Amino acid sequence: MDMACTHQYLMLLRPLFINILSINPIYLALMNPLTDSGAIFAYHRQMIKTYGRLSSYALGWRNTESQVSRFKVLANIANLNGHSVFDAGCGYGDLLPYLQRLYPNLQHYCGMEQIPELLDEAIQRYGQWPGVSFISGNFISRQIPELDYVLASGSLNYSSTNPDFIFNAITKLYQSSRIGFGFNLLGKVPPNGLLIAYNQDKIMAHCQTLSSNVMLINDYTEEDFTVLMYH
Repeated sequence: MDMACTHQYLMLLRPLFINILSINPIYLALMNPLTDSGAIFAYHRQMIKTYGRLSSYALGWRNTESQVSRFKVLANIANLNGHSVFDAGCGYGDLLPYLQRLYPNLQHYCGMEQIPELLDEAIQRYGQWPGVSFISGNFISRQIPELDYVLASGSLNYSSTNPDFIFNAITKLYQSSRIGFGFNLLGKVPPNGLLIAYNQDKIMAHCQTLSSNVMLINDYTEEDFTVLMYH
């Protein structure tokens, strides 16, 4: 691949987490089995400092449309009217208003976020809405509530020193759902140490050990895919 093609390829894959290639290597050095979250905290705090709390860049999205395109696929997991949803790694909680526009009778929404700055903003935006709650913490290491559906948008894309991280995470989140679990992952990403791309066939193979009803959706963007699992 020549330099021009390489540049075009990197620009194509740039949309999900902007400026990720310029992240300070010191942040990546924080990643070890006990402190994988350190680099994630540092990255988002850097983005908040650079672009401000209100920017989609603080969450890593290049724009709102990029974020919403993934919400759209996850929201098709089922008719969520009358059901409860757990949002794993909720960021600013912006999945909530998207779901409520589609499903005005959504019974309950619970978001969990480990980065205090993101959680504070989520509470400020939506904490007073009826049927809404937020929890501080890491959804991998903490006990999480058992609700009808679990959704994870962008929160499983980070590298981990544990090679089984993604499989453990999928298993835990699926088992925490009563009816179904939906998540998206990167299928392509330039090597950077913080984000990781996954082979969708390997992910599907694991999901099918947990459920006989698994759907793969990979026609909405070139660098991303979504998996929907049902009990």
